[in-house]
Amino acid sequence: MTARAAGVALVVAWTFAAGCADKPLAPGGVRTVAKRDLAPYAFHEDCANLSPGDRLDYRFESTAPVKFNIHYHDANMVVMPITRDDVTSDAGVFAPQLKQGYCLMWEAGPAGATIGYRMQVRQVAP
Repeated sequence: MTARAAGVALVVAWTFAAGCADKPLAPGGVRTVAKRDLAPYAFHEDCANLSPGDRLDYRFESTAPVKFNIHYHDANMVVMPITRDDVTSDAGVFAPQLKQGYCLMWEAGPAGATIGYRMQVRQVAP
């Protein structure tokens, strides 16, 4: 197993055990975090309960490159529909295909990082 694979396995195991840091964001909700410090190799995640038809608007900035993903758990697997490596910012609109709890996750590198982010769950009218 490579060091990267071992690191991902450790993060996945911790994520599975710890769950989201805060209460999952509900449809119609908005969460803004101005500053969240990440120690070297630490991670932070923030989750939302989404259904098909919902839209998750997200954006973030970081003081140092981070690994970023949006993921959900399916039995013993972690599925990552969006992944970004070594980025200092990203923004987008995620449209889930399944009803799940989805998490945005940031993982710092050797220098650590400070992130700021905003996420909003929009429900598309039926």
